Amino acid sequence: MKVAGGRIEMEMVEVPGGEFVMGGSVEDKFVNSTELPRRCVRVASFGLGVFPVTEQQWAHFRGQGPVSALPAVGLSWLQASAFCDWLSEGREQAFRLPSEAEWEYACRAGTETAFSTGLQISPEEANYLYDERGRRVGAGQRLPVGSKPCNAWGLGDLHGNVCEWVADPWHPSYQGAPGTSAIWERGGRPGTRVLRGGAWDYLPRLLRSSWRDWARETTQRDSLGFRVAMDLS
Repeated sequence: MKVAGGRIEMEMVEVPGGEFVMGGSVEDKFVNSTELPRRCVRVASFGLGVFPVTEQQWAHFRGQGPVSALPAVGLSWLQASAFCDWLSEGREQAFRLPSEAEWEYACRAGTETAFSTGLQISPEEANYLYDERGRRVGAGQRLPVGSKPCNAWGLGDLHGNVCEWVADPWHPSYQGAPGTSAIWERGGRPGTRVLRGGAWDYLPRLLRSSWRDWARETTQRDSLGFRVAMDLS
């Protein structure tokens, strides 16, 4: 579905509500303590961008800049939030960044394996730079959104290409995390936000559905972008 926001249209998918087990599996040798303990999470239906925000979409907001289908990067969490506010102007239903639970739920698309593609992922399925043996297998740069296949729910680039900001502040583990997909604010580290998805210059282990990292809200990197979400109720 296409949803108008600001002066542009955003291509969105209606992600169905449901339940899933969030976090890393003990069978996954790359799981670490930040991805544990696993828990069952209830998710309400929501809208999510098919792809990360592109340079072309960002240029409409800024009024300048490159115009391409590459994912926009070098943007802080604060800038990503400002873009969502701009898209929301004059709308009853606001655009926003997805919660961390929403992001993982959408990335998994009903799967419980390390990747939505199964136990492993290949360069044909995601944009990353090196395999686990350290051999270069990727393009070594961002690719236009949609260059790799979408997952079962029609969402693309959740594994690789660019890391993505989500709404939640950083917690070093899931101890005490809520059982819903709401943003987990309480007890989060001030001034930080969670990163998801892995990027073009990463190893496959950092593209796993449960992988998570953090950065300061003001951080800007050449491999860090975002995608937008919206409530459907």
